[in-house]
Amino acid sequence: MIYACVDDTDNLKSRGTGRLARAIAAKLSKKYPVLGVTRHQLYVHPDIPYTSHNSCGVIHIESDDKEQTDTIFEIAKKEIYDDFIEGSDPGLSVAHESQILPSLIAYAKDAKDTVLTQEKARTLAKNLNIRLEGLGGTEDGVIGSMAGLGLAFAGNDGRFLQIGHIRDLLGPQPVEKLIEAGIDAVYTLDGQLVTEGIVFNDENKSVKPCPVNGKCILFVDEKMNAIKRN
Repeated sequence: MIYACVDDTDNLKSRGTGRLARAIAAKLSKKYPVLGVTRHQLYVHPDIPYTSHNSCGVIHIESDDKEQTDTIFEIAKKEIYDDFIEGSDPGLSVAHESQILPSLIAYAKDAKDTVLTQEKARTLAKNLNIRLEGLGGTEDGVIGSMAGLGLAFAGNDGRFLQIGHIRDLLGPQPVEKLIEAGIDAVYTLDGQLVTEGIVFNDENKSVKPCPVNGKCILFVDEKMNAIKRN
């Protein structure tokens, strides 16, 4: 697997980083098999400049060819420059799974509750031979960009903004249809498997399942007996 992470690519009035990550994924999918795009929440703190939520976006590319990381980087970099937002401070990183070592996992976990620095992110990238660049502004996006790689690789963090065909399904949907679209399973928050019924969602939005132990899992609240437990 190869991971490409973007962070800090927007301003308060622009499209968000998640939307740009999906645009990059669409571009990459013309050449590579893209599994999906995940969003990862980073630390929200007064000492950390961020636009609205301080989250990064990671594109998951199903490729074992480490030699492709540079090509993937250049494709993503061009998309960022082509849609550059004034006032943003973008960072981009691309790594093959073999480059994501325990030190990066530890850094990624720290990014959830610690104020980190560009220097630490760049030093880590250099030591792990991971390609990392700031692409404008203060370049503070390199901090979250490195963190996203570790969080996506380690799993059990964030949520899928895109996987399979889930973005084609807006509003309330049958469980069976969500499974067909790319979700592996639906569970209630108390741990019961849901096999039938309707999952209610905003009419203009798609569901956002979570990565859990290598699976794509949607968690739901039971409402008016609208779902059936197994």
